[in-house]
Amino acid sequence: MANYKIAIIVGSLRKESLNRKIARSMCAMRGDNLECTMVEIGDLPLYNQDYDLQKQQPEPYVRFREQVSAADGILFCTPEYNRGVPGVLKNAIDVGSRPYGRSVWDRKPAAIISASPGSIGGFGANHELRQACVFLNMPVMQQPEAYLGHVSDDSFGEDGCLKDGPLKDLVFKLAHAFHDWVDTILHARELLEHDAAREERAAKRKQNA
Repeated sequence: MANYKIAIIVGSLRKESLNRKIARSMCAMRGDNLECTMVEIGDLPLYNQDYDLQKQQPEPYVRFREQVSAADGILFCTPEYNRGVPGVLKNAIDVGSRPYGRSVWDRKPAAIISASPGSIGGFGANHELRQACVFLNMPVMQQPEAYLGHVSDDSFGEDGCLKDGPLKDLVFKLAHAFHDWVDTILHARELLEHDAAREERAAKRKQNA
Protein backbone atom coordinates (compact mmCIF):
# COMPACT_ATOMS: atom_id res chain seq x y z
CA MET A 1 0.00 0.00 0.00
CA ALA A 2 1.11 3.56 -0.71
CA ASN A 3 2.25 5.85 2.08
CA TYR A 4 0.72 9.31 2.27
CA LYS A 5 1.66 12.49 4.08
CA ILE A 6 -1.30 13.70 6.12
CA ALA A 7 -1.61 17.16 7.65
CA ILE A 8 -3.72 17.07 10.80
CA ILE A 9 -5.51 20.26 11.76
CA VAL A 10 -7.16 20.31 15.17
CA GLY A 11 -9.84 22.91 15.85
CA SER A 12 -8.98 23.27 19.53
CA LEU A 13 -6.08 24.96 21.28
CA ARG A 14 -6.63 23.16 24.58
CA LYS A 15 -3.55 21.23 25.73
CA GLU A 16 -5.56 18.10 26.55
CA SER A 17 -7.93 18.46 23.60
CA LEU A 18 -10.10 15.39 23.02
CA ASN A 19 -9.89 15.95 19.28
CA ARG A 20 -6.11 16.10 19.35
CA LYS A 21 -6.08 12.76 21.17
CA ILE A 22 -8.48 11.29 18.62
CA ALA A 23 -6.20 12.42 15.79
CA ARG A 24 -3.13 10.91 17.45
CA SER A 25 -4.95 7.64 18.03
CA MET A 26 -6.12 7.48 14.43
CA CYS A 27 -2.65 7.98 12.99
CA ALA A 28 -1.10 5.52 15.44
CA MET A 29 -3.41 2.89 13.99
CA ARG A 30 -2.16 3.53 10.45
CA GLY A 31 1.40 4.57 11.15
CA ASP A 32 2.58 2.23 8.42
CA ASN A 33 0.64 4.03 5.67
CA LEU A 34 -0.21 7.48 7.03
CA GLU A 35 2.69 9.77 7.84
CA CYS A 36 0.91 12.28 10.05
CA THR A 37 2.01 15.77 11.06
CA MET A 38 0.15 18.08 13.40
CA VAL A 39 -0.08 21.49 11.75
CA GLU A 40 -0.44 24.08 14.50
CA ILE A 41 -2.86 26.96 13.99
CA GLY A 42 -2.81 28.79 17.32
CA ASP A 43 -0.09 31.24 16.25
CA LEU A 44 -1.79 32.37 13.03
CA PRO A 45 -2.64 36.09 13.11
CA LEU A 46 -6.27 36.84 12.35
CA TYR A 47 -6.73 36.89 8.60
CA ASN A 48 -6.61 40.38 7.15
CA GLN A 49 -6.93 40.94 3.40
CA ASP A 50 -4.31 43.69 3.65
CA TYR A 51 -1.73 40.91 4.05
CA ASP A 52 -2.54 39.71 0.51
CA LEU A 53 -1.02 42.89 -0.89
CA GLN A 54 2.20 42.66 1.10
CA LYS A 55 5.31 41.09 -0.40
CA GLN A 56 6.40 39.86 3.03
CA GLN A 57 3.74 37.59 4.56
CA PRO A 58 3.58 36.91 8.32
CA GLU A 59 5.96 34.05 9.14
CA PRO A 60 3.21 31.85 10.67
CA TYR A 61 1.23 32.22 7.43
CA VAL A 62 4.22 31.07 5.36
CA ARG A 63 4.92 28.11 7.65
CA PHE A 64 1.28 27.02 7.72
CA ARG A 65 0.79 27.24 3.95
CA GLU A 66 3.99 25.32 3.25
CA GLN A 67 2.99 22.50 5.62
CA VAL A 68 -0.46 22.14 4.10
CA SER A 69 0.90 22.34 0.54
CA ALA A 70 3.32 19.49 1.24
CA ALA A 71 0.56 17.13 2.40
CA ASP A 72 -1.20 14.51 0.28
CA GLY A 73 -4.35 14.74 2.37
CA ILE A 74 -5.91 16.74 5.22
CA LEU A 75 -7.49 15.37 8.40
CA PHE A 76 -9.64 17.84 10.31
CA CYS A 77 -10.47 16.98 13.93
CA THR A 78 -12.64 19.56 15.60
CA PRO A 79 -14.97 20.26 18.49
CA GLU A 80 -18.16 22.25 18.05
CA TYR A 81 -18.49 25.71 19.55
CA ASN A 82 -21.99 27.16 19.66
CA ARG A 83 -23.17 24.82 16.88
CA GLY A 84 -20.36 25.88 14.57
CA VAL A 85 -16.67 25.70 13.69
CA PRO A 86 -14.28 27.12 16.31
CA GLY A 87 -12.96 30.54 15.37
CA VAL A 88 -9.34 29.41 15.36
CA LEU A 89 -10.12 26.74 12.74
CA LYS A 90 -12.15 29.12 10.56
CA ASN A 91 -9.22 31.53 10.66
CA ALA A 92 -6.84 28.77 9.51
CA ILE A 93 -9.18 27.92 6.62
CA ASP A 94 -9.23 31.57 5.55
CA VAL A 95 -5.44 31.94 5.82
CA GLY A 96 -4.88 28.84 3.70
CA SER A 97 -7.34 29.96 1.04
CA ARG A 98 -5.61 33.26 0.32
CA PRO A 99 -4.28 35.13 -1.60
CA TYR A 100 -7.04 34.60 -4.14
CA GLY A 101 -6.15 31.93 -6.69
CA ARG A 102 -3.38 30.43 -4.56
CA SER A 103 -5.36 28.33 -2.10
CA VAL A 104 -3.34 25.54 -0.46
CA TRP A 105 -6.55 23.54 0.04
CA ASP A 106 -7.35 23.13 -3.64
CA ARG A 107 -7.91 19.46 -4.64
CA LYS A 108 -6.61 18.08 -1.33
CA PRO A 109 -8.54 14.94 -0.28
CA ALA A 110 -9.83 15.36 3.25
CA ALA A 111 -11.70 13.77 6.12
CA ILE A 112 -13.57 15.48 8.93
CA ILE A 113 -13.92 14.10 12.45
CA SER A 114 -15.83 15.96 15.13
CA ALA A 115 -15.71 14.76 18.72
CA SER A 116 -17.55 16.04 21.74
CA PRO A 117 -18.64 15.04 25.24
CA GLY A 118 -22.18 15.76 24.04
CA SER A 119 -24.49 13.30 22.37
CA ILE A 120 -24.50 14.76 18.81
CA GLY A 121 -20.74 14.61 18.41
CA GLY A 122 -20.13 18.06 16.94
CA PHE A 123 -22.60 17.57 14.08
CA GLY A 124 -22.99 21.31 13.47
CA ALA A 125 -19.26 22.02 13.22
CA ASN A 126 -18.75 18.96 11.02
CA HIS A 127 -21.25 20.10 8.43
CA GLU A 128 -20.25 23.76 8.52
CA LEU A 129 -16.69 22.65 7.78
CA ARG A 130 -17.91 20.39 4.96
CA GLN A 131 -19.62 23.37 3.36
CA ALA A 132 -16.35 25.30 3.35
CA CYS A 133 -14.49 22.31 1.90
CA VAL A 134 -16.94 22.08 -1.00
CA PHE A 135 -16.21 25.68 -1.93
CA LEU A 136 -12.46 25.10 -1.51
CA ASN A 137 -12.57 22.21 -4.01
CA MET A 138 -11.57 19.57 -1.46
CA PRO A 139 -12.99 16.08 -2.03
CA VAL A 140 -14.17 15.09 1.46
CA MET A 141 -14.66 11.48 2.53
CA GLN A 142 -18.39 10.83 2.83
CA GLN A 143 -18.46 7.48 4.62
CA PRO A 144 -18.12 6.48 7.32
CA GLU A 145 -19.41 9.67 8.92
CA ALA A 146 -17.56 10.70 12.07
CA TYR A 147 -19.66 12.41 14.71
CA LEU A 148 -18.06 11.05 17.87
CA GLY A 149 -20.28 11.66 20.89
CA HIS A 150 -19.84 11.02 24.60
CA VAL A 151 -16.05 11.34 24.32
CA SER A 152 -14.25 12.21 27.56
CA ASP A 153 -10.81 12.00 29.12
CA ASP A 154 -11.82 8.56 30.39
CA SER A 155 -11.95 7.38 26.76
CA PHE A 156 -8.15 7.46 26.65
CA GLY A 157 -5.38 5.55 28.36
CA GLU A 158 -2.28 6.93 30.06
CA ASP A 159 -0.51 7.03 26.68
CA GLY A 160 -3.12 9.47 25.39
CA CYS A 161 -4.55 6.98 22.89
CA LEU A 162 -8.01 5.45 22.86
CA LYS A 163 -8.78 2.55 25.13
CA ASP A 164 -10.12 -0.66 23.63
CA GLY A 165 -13.83 -0.49 22.92
CA PRO A 166 -16.44 0.62 20.36
CA LEU A 167 -14.97 4.11 19.96
CA LYS A 168 -11.51 2.77 19.18
CA ASP A 169 -13.03 0.28 16.75
CA LEU A 170 -14.81 3.10 14.92
CA VAL A 171 -11.69 5.24 14.73
CA PHE A 172 -9.77 2.21 13.42
CA LYS A 173 -12.38 1.90 10.66
CA LEU A 174 -12.05 5.61 9.91
CA ALA A 175 -8.27 5.34 9.65
CA HIS A 176 -8.47 2.59 7.04
CA ALA A 177 -11.24 4.35 5.14
CA PHE A 178 -9.29 7.60 5.04
CA HIS A 179 -6.16 5.93 3.68
CA ASP A 180 -8.26 4.29 0.97
CA TRP A 181 -10.01 7.59 0.22
CA VAL A 182 -6.74 9.47 -0.30
CA ASP A 183 -5.42 6.59 -2.39
CA THR A 184 -8.57 6.54 -4.55
CA ILE A 185 -8.59 10.28 -5.19
CA LEU A 186 -4.90 10.59 -6.01
CA HIS A 187 -4.80 7.42 -8.13
CA ALA A 188 -7.92 8.43 -10.08
CA ARG A 189 -6.41 11.85 -10.70
CA GLU A 190 -3.24 10.27 -12.10
CA LEU A 191 -5.29 8.10 -14.45
CA LEU A 192 -7.32 11.07 -15.67
CA GLU A 193 -4.17 13.11 -16.31
CA HIS A 194 -2.63 10.16 -18.13
CA ASP A 195 -5.73 9.77 -20.32
CA ALA A 196 -5.82 13.50 -21.05
CA ALA A 197 -2.15 13.46 -22.08
CA ARG A 198 -2.74 10.45 -24.32
CA GLU A 199 -5.69 12.14 -26.01
CA GLU A 200 -3.61 15.28 -26.54
CA ARG A 201 -0.83 13.28 -28.17
CA ALA A 202 -3.35 11.50 -30.40
CA ALA A 203 -4.86 14.83 -31.45
CA LYS A 204 -1.45 16.20 -32.37
CA ARG A 205 -0.61 13.12 -34.44
CA LYS A 206 -3.91 13.51 -36.27
CA GLN A 207 -3.16 17.15 -37.05
CA ASN A 208 0.29 16.26 -38.39
CA ALA A 209 -0.95 13.33 -40.49
